[in-house]
Amino acid sequence: MKIVYYSYGGRYRDNPRALHQRALSRPTLGAEHVWLADARYADDFPAGTATVPIRTPEALAALEGADVVVADNHLPAWDKRPGTTYVQTWHGTPLKRIHRDALSLFSPEDLLSRLDDDITRWDVLVGPSDAGAVPLRAAFRFTGDVPVTGYPRNDALLAPDAPARRAAVRAALGIEDGQVAVLYAPTWRDDERVDDALGFRLALDAERFGERLGEGHVLLLRLHHLVPDAQRGRDLSGVVDVSDHPDINDLYLAADVLVTDYSSAMFDFALTGRPILLFAHDLEHYRDRLRGFYFDLHEIAPGPVLRTADQVLDALADLDGVRADSVDRYAAFRARFCPAEDGHAADRVLDLVLAATAVRA
Repeated sequence: MKIVYYSYGGRYRDNPRALHQRALSRPTLGAEHVWLADARYADDFPAGTATVPIRTPEALAALEGADVVVADNHLPAWDKRPGTTYVQTWHGTPLKRIHRDALSLFSPEDLLSRLDDDITRWDVLVGPSDAGAVPLRAAFRFTGDVPVTGYPRNDALLAPDAPARRAAVRAALGIEDGQVAVLYAPTWRDDERVDDALGFRLALDAERFGERLGEGHVLLLRLHHLVPDAQRGRDLSGVVDVSDHPDINDLYLAADVLVTDYSSAMFDFALTGRPILLFAHDLEHYRDRLRGFYFDLHEIAPGPVLRTADQVLDALADLDGVRADSVDRYAAFRARFCPAEDGHAADRVLDLVLAATAVRA
């Protein structure tokens, strides 16, 4: 069996990474594993991993010779042969509207048509939860299987070694004992560009963060993969740019609190049980004009919905109060969006892949 993997433009990340690692621990699969890789991210791949360069004839040949294709995003056009099983894991439970559901489509029609063409090849779309499967199916107009397995990438958050991994990651990032690690992970905005003309400004000012909270807090800055260089070169005390860190789970484990806005990070981070702050500084613009939401943010929010940076900083200074005020909301959020997450999602997906491949053979 030949399994070909693809993640985020040729990186070693996300659900495909988790499935690859779990498959390697099951030698009875007898599988050949090949990744579509971008040379810029070569150092992220474990030694000995077989790769082919993305956007090359070799990549197309790998896809067209695969028994199983696992991806977390859209692939370029390729001739899918009979018997191949294409598993689309996607990369998050959507709060914001995606694909053709987005209120303001910044993608040209020819691009959307190419993405639709890729969807016709999907055999399985992995569902993180019943609640999350509904908008995923609708957004892609997908009529195939959407099994609710949980996300393989989240298994690490519930693994027995999670506490030890947390300690190791914090040490590697220079987070001292007793420091509160704040993971700031804002989503990308379709009308947002990073260039000299428009610039890029974080809604949560890193300098103000340090002035308000002091050395007892450290800001882990995780920018969206479409704008990873926006803060490169800025050296601020108490700020660690982790935008290029290859495994988001390391950051979830290391963090004591998540600050995000409309990112799917909230659905994964909730498995840690640690506080989540929603910094919705541009709520009306994002909800009513730019993207739109599948869920009412105020209804589902696992923590406070905050409109100003000062409100965020005040909440970070009183996390005990945030926890006490959010107990019921947090529990309801996890019950709705995380019930399938038990640390064994990767095994469930692999079992489904094997079953589907056997049927199609």
